Amino acid sequence: MLKKSIMPLASLAALAAARPVGVVGNPRAEANPGDIETLLKDVQNQLGRIESDVKRTAEDALKQTKDQGKTTDELKGKADELLTNQQQLTVAQEKLTNKLEMLETKNRDLEQELQSRRHGGAEQAQSFGKMVVDNDDVQAFIKGGSRGSMRVTMPVKQSITSLNTSAGDLIWSDREQEIVGMPRRQMTIRNLLTQGRTGSNLVEYAKQVTRTNNAAPVSEGAQKPESNYVWDRADAAVRTIAHWVHVSRQAMEDAAQLQTEIDTELRYGLALVEETQILKGDGTGENLSGLVTEASAYSAAFSVTGETMIDTLRLSLLQASLAEYPADGIVLHPTDWARIELTKDGEFRYIFANVMQMAGPQLWGRPVVATQSMDEDEFLTGAFRSAATIYDRMDPEVVMSSEDRDNFIKNMITVRAEERLALAVKRGAALVTGDFGNISG
Repeated sequence: MLKKSIMPLASLAALAAARPVGVVGNPRAEANPGDIETLLKDVQNQLGRIESDVKRTAEDALKQTKDQGKTTDELKGKADELLTNQQQLTVAQEKLTNKLEMLETKNRDLEQELQSRRHGGAEQAQSFGKMVVDNDDVQAFIKGGSRGSMRVTMPVKQSITSLNTSAGDLIWSDREQEIVGMPRRQMTIRNLLTQGRTGSNLVEYAKQVTRTNNAAPVSEGAQKPESNYVWDRADAAVRTIAHWVHVSRQAMEDAAQLQTEIDTELRYGLALVEETQILKGDGTGENLSGLVTEASAYSAAFSVTGETMIDTLRLSLLQASLAEYPADGIVLHPTDWARIELTKDGEFRYIFANVMQMAGPQLWGRPVVATQSMDEDEFLTGAFRSAATIYDRMDPEVVMSSEDRDNFIKNMITVRAEERLALAVKRGAALVTGDFGNISG
């Protein structure tokens, strides 16, 4: 508003030059664009008249100031009123314009929807009664004289389903915490042997290689016979079995179960190789010298007519017993053990197994260990506890470190699993190995 003091000449000049651009006061929320347009025109006309009055008032103020050196209070009050009205009409014009634009947009959307429906783009909504009347079954019932009764089944127009186009995104799958890993072989060979520990990288032991026993009855005063015994020094070197895997730090930290899974897998890998080395290590390089490598070759004490796998194993047990090492176990491939278990007599009765009362895998009173570390058609029998000893130098351990090559700058972690042990096969004659060849069960 203009102040009660004299209006400066510059302010009146600016007021005379002002031309408001858009719009107005307190529009009603009209739903019809035509009514809004009429109201807008009225406001614009009033605003135009106000602008003319403002211009004339400014000109009068300029003339009065020039003639008298000041403006009268009446002229200043008139100018204040005109400016207030102009401001209100401008705000009203803006609101009406915005309202008109919104209604025009809404009308365009409705026209497009109606146009789409006219061309089959959307199915027009029908009342339930209209749908019943238009139903083909109802029409046929009416034409047939409306005799009896009938049931009308109305199709579901807007059903909620589990499809992606309906409620599918609201359905969440369950997440199992268990990680399904690959199968792991049960380790059994270590338990057959005597087990000890060592604090060095080499296990040395004395091994008797000669026994000449000349003990005999002698007469009084006669010279006693001399016997001879010779021992040799033998040793078993400690060997290392190890492997490692790279894991990103993010994966290790974000997957809570990953560290346990990797630890378990790496330890299993050590145990699997250990069992193979204990059985089949060839003693070269860093390999252990295994049981099969050090065992005596199978040589039957006598032949058996129509020899079977069961006969062969009994003869191998005999060979160990004749070497003064009564056997305490049998190692076979699972397939060979299955063939033996399925052996039947002439009346198709199982020879030694009662399938309903299996107490455990045994043959000739000795436990049978079935492992895929043995080759098919191959066997190993003998006095295992007397034959060999395992010396553990370092139990299996799993260690993680970022100090490996460029791990630090790549945010990687090296996870290493390692164990150290020695295997001393002290009595090779206590073990007997061979193969079944063409012998059937």
